[in-house]
Amino acid sequence: MIPLWNHEEASVASVTVKGIPEKLHRRLKARALAHRRSLNSEIIACLEATTFAQRLDPDALLARAAALRNRVAGRLTDTDLAALRGAGRR
Repeated sequence: MIPLWNHEEASVASVTVKGIPEKLHRRLKARALAHRRSLNSEIIACLEATTFAQRLDPDALLARAAALRNRVAGRLTDTDLAALRGAGRR
């Protein structure tokens, strides 16, 4: 994930979050470990991803799904899946 802002260029505020449920705390710690980040950095990454997420256009998403269904004409092979997976990565 590309950082949306630079800690050195922006003023940085501190926030204390109280009452985090233990299950959520464990999941955040596990995510931090998996992403090789501190717990604080993981929480910031989660907040950035949520706050700056782009809204989906449901009509555009449905149109894309319909177009993909038409391309495979009801049959989806492993070759089709491989081509579709790589289509957006060029």
